[in-house]
Amino acid sequence: MANTSELAGFTIPRLGMGTMALAIEGRPDRETAIETIHAGLDAGVRYLDTAWSYYVPSVPGTGTPEDLGYGEKLVRDALATWDGPREDVLVATKTGYLRTCEAVAAENGDHAVNDETRPEHQRLQAAGSRYGWMADSRPETMIRDAKESALRLGVDALDLLYSHGPDPSVPYEDQCGALKQLLDEGVIRYAGVSRVNNEQIDIARGILGDGLIAVQNQFSPSHPDPEQTMAHCAELGLAFVCWSPLGGFLDAFDQSAYDPFRTVAAKRGCSYQRVVLAWELSRYDRLFTIPSARNPHEINDSFAAVRLGLSEEELAALPC
Repeated sequence: MANTSELAGFTIPRLGMGTMALAIEGRPDRETAIETIHAGLDAGVRYLDTAWSYYVPSVPGTGTPEDLGYGEKLVRDALATWDGPREDVLVATKTGYLRTCEAVAAENGDHAVNDETRPEHQRLQAAGSRYGWMADSRPETMIRDAKESALRLGVDALDLLYSHGPDPSVPYEDQCGALKQLLDEGVIRYAGVSRVNNEQIDIARGILGDGLIAVQNQFSPSHPDPEQTMAHCAELGLAFVCWSPLGGFLDAFDQSAYDPFRTVAAKRGCSYQRVVLAWELSRYDRLFTIPSARNPHEINDSFAAVRLGLSEEELAALPC
């Protein structure tokens, strides 16, 4: 199976780099973060995945305007200081979510999220964490934030923009309509959707047509794909991008699901994480996996998965 594929006009390795771990709670210092992105790029990463909402709120609520887009700024600055071919790197970002501190809605300038006016807004929060995620996928917000993302990343148009996830208080058709407007206006070149089921994929496809090129859903040994969204992407010719491909680091997950991978890794003399990523790449020839990393060692170990060809015997010992 090929280790490269086409996405958003780029032919790139199917192992990219998520940048969430470099931008949210527990993040390293800025110098280490940029060094980590450089290490990934030097290793061969050509897909960087970030988001409007990759930041840490400095005050309760959704933070301050200065907090917003920290992850996008890291990507911009890392690319600006890298001596490799910037034109070969696909940068994807997301819109429609904010971060929260203690899940308390608070007015934040133009980015106010008010409980009284939006009683059904979505909050996602890891157990025991002060921080969470809050959906604000009103079309006007998505469009405004996408334009600010382009400015922040220093590009004329975003290569690939995902809607970060459904918002219970916004019809999904309206979210997709915002992406369609951004496509029509040339603010984005291609669109993707995230945290979606097959029905929502079909809605997006019906509105966006060929402008929809990717679905980004959670997938790993501990978070399988019960609705078979990967298979649906294959039927439609869409890329499937898996987030938290190693289980994630904010939420607890079933560690026992990784025992078969540890067995293979012990025989191979490599990390089990590398085996997990190589297994994911074997699932679908248009699957892209985007592990996060907090230091150069982690991303170098992850990217080595593109060179780890698993045998039929090894694959037979791993989940189907």
